[in-house]
Amino acid sequence: MMPIAAIQMTSGPALEGNIHTARHLIQEAVDAGAKLVLLPEYWPLMGMHEQDKTRLANSPEAPQMTSFMSDQARRHGIYLIGGSIPLVSPESDKVFNSTLVFDPHGDQIARYDKIHLFGFTKGEESYEESRSILPGREPVSFDLKADTATFKVGLSICYDLRFPELYRSFGATDLLVVPAAFTYTTGSVHWEILLRARAIENQCYVLASGQVGHHPNGRHTWGHSMLIDPWGRIVAVLPDSEGVVVGNIEPRLMDEVRRNLPALHHRVFT
Repeated sequence: MMPIAAIQMTSGPALEGNIHTARHLIQEAVDAGAKLVLLPEYWPLMGMHEQDKTRLANSPEAPQMTSFMSDQARRHGIYLIGGSIPLVSPESDKVFNSTLVFDPHGDQIARYDKIHLFGFTKGEESYEESRSILPGREPVSFDLKADTATFKVGLSICYDLRFPELYRSFGATDLLVVPAAFTYTTGSVHWEILLRARAIENQCYVLASGQVGHHPNGRHTWGHSMLIDPWGRIVAVLPDSEGVVVGNIEPRLMDEVRRNLPALHHRVFT
């Protein structure tokens, strides 16, 4: 059994305030026994303007994001998956939207740059991430080493959730993580369905960590951070407030699901 947690935040435009909130919630997750903690997408910044991400990535404050995550992982002896942060890209007006993973020694052991970039327009609500983000190219997973087992963890960010081929590319996986800032409009209809589908089709756990509520920039995010088991059941969920979702990876359940319904072995490639 491996205790894991997802953190749900209402991030704003001030890095220091977001770090303060993240520190408090990481402590809450650790107090609940979590050995892996997942932060949401854009945990350090939900800026007032689209280019605020680029300014932060290129500012003197930028190293605080990674040093904070490294320190928290080392201080608590946990794996910390840093949701996503803006990192410098080869194009001066764009950033990578990146997940960094730190081990219990505080060492960075993985980086994933978001591949699929969100685009959505409905009435006055409009988003086009490609204006300020450069897409990544490679799927990334890492091995989480527990006392008596090793778990394979597949990384993704928010809009990636709509592309099941990304998750299939990892092969047999124990845990998929989805840090997100899903809009209220799309999240209220699609979020739970897509998360449960990814768990069911890959017969593994899915841990999703969301932004939630009304942000100072006017954005309204869905929240509903949750842990889902390999049978597609919701183990724990936090609907609409900042806080922590905690649950366990249970290898015996995963083995039972795969033994009873060996869908991963029944796949036919054409």
